[in-house]
Amino acid sequence: MNTTPIDIIAWFAYLLSAVMFVMGLHYMNSPKTARKGNFISAAGMVVAVVMAFVKLFITGFENAIAIWLLIAGIINAIGVTLFIAPVQLYDSGISGTSILLSQLTPDYLSLSFFLILLNIPLLLFGFKRQGAVFSIYAIFTVCVYSVAAWLITDVLPIDVSIASPLAGTDLFLCALFGGIISGVGSGLAIRYGGAMDGIEVVAVIFAKPLGLSVGTFVLIYNVLLYIICGIVMGSWILPLYSIVTYAAGSKTVDFIVDGLDSAKAAMIITTHPDEIARAVSEEFGTGLTIIDAHGFYSDTPKTVLYVVVNRFQTVELKTLVKGVDANAYMAISPVADLLHGSKEEETA
Repeated sequence: MNTTPIDIIAWFAYLLSAVMFVMGLHYMNSPKTARKGNFISAAGMVVAVVMAFVKLFITGFENAIAIWLLIAGIINAIGVTLFIAPVQLYDSGISGTSILLSQLTPDYLSLSFFLILLNIPLLLFGFKRQGAVFSIYAIFTVCVYSVAAWLITDVLPIDVSIASPLAGTDLFLCALFGGIISGVGSGLAIRYGGAMDGIEVVAVIFAKPLGLSVGTFVLIYNVLLYIICGIVMGSWILPLYSIVTYAAGSKTVDFIVDGLDSAKAAMIITTHPDEIARAVSEEFGTGLTIIDAHGFYSDTPKTVLYVVVNRFQTVELKTLVKGVDANAYMAISPVADLLHGSKEEETA
């Protein structure tokens, strides 16, 4: 493997970043030098993020992805620091855990500090399982998120100490818009191959041995987090509003990742395959796959048509199929991802 000059510069930059982060932790041991330590640690994070960003551009390694991940981290920081954290609401996953810990510890242990401290080890832990590209993208995104959060809370002239600068102390508005905005950031990170939170990595590794799905594992973690927040803070109002944040964020992530035009797969079992295939193809301008089948109970030959349409076409598809074959059996399911070649590749 050839080592380029930019690789050497990046190595020294990352080493400097690590040294600055450790020095910052050392200064944080004393209240007198805590602010200085917080600044040095944050500066180290800035060095790492800037170097990663520069390297991605110089090497020409998926420049567009780097830009989108940078945007994702900044958007997530805006949602959390301008809406969620100022009124002591809680985000989900490691981000929510970091908010709770920043509330319970001295001021010099900031949200940005805990985001780095908790997320990076988890992402590195999942390096072997998730692969190098995902881990690098995720760490880059988390670093951008942490640095942007630090800039908003500690550097820029924005007061986020007791209320949201945009929604005031209205808990519902903060929960709703904080969830939506942070959901946009998280969704963009996932869509472009990264992650905003290490809890997903933990879920992928531990959910299956526990007999849980990844979604169920994350849900259980967040429920436990909100229960702990309610017990520790002595109030259930904020954790309950945080559930609104979680719900809004989750739906937004789904929308960003899947898109408004998400696909549906339909399997149509019919005795009139040619008529239905012709009608569907003419109506939607799409192809179908025809599969020969045999009915178990009827002991008669059947034909299965497989077609993928968007969510807005499902109602029309049902009407069209029933108009041709009233006895047709249909099963419609969501499509998590859709990969296909171009027409040139298909006909080659």
